[in-house]
Amino acid sequence: MHDSDPEGKRLPIKLDSTSNGEFAPVALWPANIEANRLAHEAAATNAKRLGCSKRAFLTSSCGAASTLLAFNAANAAAGRAGGFFELPRDAALDMQLARAQVGPARQEFILDVQGHFIDTPKGNSKRAEVFLKDVFMDSDTDVMVLSFVPSARDAEPVTIQAADEVRRLVDKLEGTHRLLLHGRVNPNQPGDLEGMDELHEKWGISAWKTYTQYGPDGKGYFLHDDVGIRFIEKARALGVKNICIHKGLPFGQRSYEHSQCSDIGVVARRFPDVNFLIYHSGFVSTVTEKAYDASGKSDGIDTLITSLRKHQVKPNSNVYAELGSTWRFLMRDPEQAAHALGKLIVACGENNVLWGTDSIWYGSPQDQIQAFRTFQIAADLRERHGYPEMTPALRARIFGLNAAKVYGLAPTEVKRYAASDAVARKRMAYLEKPDPHFRTYGPKTRREFLSVFDPAG
Repeated sequence: MHDSDPEGKRLPIKLDSTSNGEFAPVALWPANIEANRLAHEAAATNAKRLGCSKRAFLTSSCGAASTLLAFNAANAAAGRAGGFFELPRDAALDMQLARAQVGPARQEFILDVQGHFIDTPKGNSKRAEVFLKDVFMDSDTDVMVLSFVPSARDAEPVTIQAADEVRRLVDKLEGTHRLLLHGRVNPNQPGDLEGMDELHEKWGISAWKTYTQYGPDGKGYFLHDDVGIRFIEKARALGVKNICIHKGLPFGQRSYEHSQCSDIGVVARRFPDVNFLIYHSGFVSTVTEKAYDASGKSDGIDTLITSLRKHQVKPNSNVYAELGSTWRFLMRDPEQAAHALGKLIVACGENNVLWGTDSIWYGSPQDQIQAFRTFQIAADLRERHGYPEMTPALRARIFGLNAAKVYGLAPTEVKRYAASDAVARKRMAYLEKPDPHFRTYGPKTRREFLSVFDPAG
């Protein structure tokens, strides 16, 4: 008996309007609605062929494979052929083949550099357990970095203390280094620069997280402003040289220019010893991602590429493109996904694209992992624009090997203890009778979005 969704009404690969609370939800397009319909239809048919319930089928690897294949059919019918989920049709019915394609038979080291600990429907007393289940029981994630949302110092939705409590809970399960912490810094509000010392000394943060379009008066800042330079120089002085910058996903029109990436190339060239991790990679949900526009007039991811080119920041140097929310949104349109990933890999380098999911806003990150494991850029786009083929080796870099270098982790060592610690043992027992809920937590309507986030700061 499956308690979460006994009738199998929810799909394992989630296409819906959920946002991470930083951008207004975007309604599903007709092709997405058709994709979901075809996936449910295929699940019902395939479950009968295998002699199991629809819910049992959907919680299996075959269920994930069947869903992705249905998405392919809907996208092809809609003329979106620039990208696709590359897996054989037999994976919908062959469990061993499906496990080899979407997991959990796959053995990549997965380091999610953008996770969030948020209130869930279970309430405060249970949210740590919900987080643990979503991230480490229902997904193949090995390590996650807990990040933060923009806020005033006296009104933080999640405090560093709360995040550290979750980290210590996981550590009690022998999950040492399973969770790393960011320290939120908005240097344009009083007290944040001074607070960096405590974040470093007391909480052992692994990186700084900032929002350049955020400010206490609704006004953002640029990293090459005086305030931005003081922030970078203090990070260097404290010896934590990973700076994670929210770029893209603008908070409405206020301070929109600060959500773009014109300042990235400037500071990356000036501070070559600092790693600049560009969260969301400049992606904007209302901008259609296409091949790079060298005119410099395009918005979205192109603003990052233009800044790197203008300031001669070479691929595989000190600028990293992060995929949180970006990949999750683009899963609904494989052609945009192909252009976005292709451009980022070419401009930032194969070693400088980082896996992030923005979960648990989107529930368990497993569906994002499964979709990425099978995603392929169409050959004609690769030939026309010089995009790379999505090989297992490239996916492994993006999934975790690239971020491991940034965060000073040894993937082989982490994977070794992550395979046998108490978290792994608990997961092994859980997977004998898994019960993923396939839910999302973030806002799905504009009204819900406005209740979560105030873009005025």
